[in-house]
Amino acid sequence: MNDSQTNQGWSRVFPVIALLFASGIGVVLSIFRMATTHNFHYAMLPGNLFLAWLPLVFAMGVHHLHRSGERHSLRLAALALLWLLFFPNAPYIFTDLVHMGTYFRMAFWLDLSLVLLVAMTGFLVGFVSLYLMHSVVIERFGKLTGWTFILVVAWLTGFGVYLGRFLRLNSWDALVHPLGVTHSIHRLATHPMDHPDTLTFPLLFATFLFLGYLMLYALTDLQTAMRVQNLEFKV
Repeated sequence: MNDSQTNQGWSRVFPVIALLFASGIGVVLSIFRMATTHNFHYAMLPGNLFLAWLPLVFAMGVHHLHRSGERHSLRLAALALLWLLFFPNAPYIFTDLVHMGTYFRMAFWLDLSLVLLVAMTGFLVGFVSLYLMHSVVIERFGKLTGWTFILVVAWLTGFGVYLGRFLRLNSWDALVHPLGVTHSIHRLATHPMDHPDTLTFPLLFATFLFLGYLMLYALTDLQTAMRVQNLEFKV
């Protein structure tokens, strides 16, 4: 294995290692915060971070099956569906800021730093999983379909986050209580005026997610361009 192959292999695993490290720090700080204050208010952070990792696992499975030539199997379809179902958990952690207090004391800033650390980690884990799914869609259907896929996923994710934050539904409910979730969605669709935030919140959150993904995607393209340029200089 030459140096170029070694560097390519390291560049693939380094993001996951970095995210695992950040996740570990977030979990340790959450436990430390609960142990020192005897307040289990932020026990949801490690759990939400675990849920944020599930779509990356599913996306890696989809990407592996796609690259190995298994492109029309039930396994791939099931993994893709599970990815879509659990993906909103990755950016959802940002909404945990709602649990912050209103008094700007030292504890407030400590808690804010902790929530933002975990939320940013979950968001970046979600970015990697979305990037993998995006690359699969582009390879199979082209760039236009790929970016259409991103727009649709952004809106569905915004709606999924809305269901989680305001209706207190989660991804597990879709598997364990599918009829209840279907009924809730049907009620929102047939009586939208009863919930005026049904359209505005998903749209705003989808915009936030799309722009965040677009900026990170642009940075990955910049890194790739710089790497290619360096290789050209070496040649």
